[in-house]
Amino acid sequence: MGLFDKKFCDVCGDKIGMLGNRKLEDGNLCKNCAKKLSPFFDDRRHSTVAQIKEQLAYREQNAEVLKAFRPTRTLGGEVHKLYVDEQKGQFVVAKNINDGANHDVINLSQIRSFNMDIEEHKKADYEDRDGDGDREFSGYDYSYDYYVYIQVDSPWFDDIRMEMNVFQIDQYNHAGRHKAETAAREIISYLQSRMGMGMNPQMMNQQMGMNPQMMNQQMGMNPQM
Repeated sequence: MGLFDKKFCDVCGDKIGMLGNRKLEDGNLCKNCAKKLSPFFDDRRHSTVAQIKEQLAYREQNAEVLKAFRPTRTLGGEVHKLYVDEQKGQFVVAKNINDGANHDVINLSQIRSFNMDIEEHKKADYEDRDGDGDREFSGYDYSYDYYVYIQVDSPWFDDIRMEMNVFQIDQYNHAGRHKAETAAREIISYLQSRMGMGMNPQMMNQQMGMNPQMMNQQMGMNPQM
């Protein structure tokens, strides 16, 4: 086949327009079918046509399950929320569960692990100390992003990333950092309670991806405080 030959979706059979092809391991996928896949799915190019058809069948079933989903608890930061239907033992991760999207409904029993991650960004700062127009290196400015990662047992995806803040939080914005970290820790604490882990403090720090020294550094505290 030539580069500009007409292509057809191997899932729905529709003709694929210019720049609309999404390659699969053994075929082609149109952008409309690709939009129906789970937002947590990131292995399309290594998936077969049969696997994509299986996932789309699951997504149709998920849409029906979502209709019966009734969140009784909501946790999260400024971006992603954890919606939990405690009666059914299910959860949804979304920015807004009422936006009409087909959000994946996942059983709490599918959770395998979870952790909080603080991503540090470093930017060099330069100042004109002598007023002569020559800018000299004066140090680094730091900013942070806060995440919660949930690892699940699913045939379609295994990692869910929850963002706690919209924009990077400046190192001096202690209130913003505290708010984002508190939101992340509330999610971790709730998941621990639902999974009945019974962790000791050392295990809890490992689960949250932090050690006490790192925690003190992030919060701007010394060990004595």
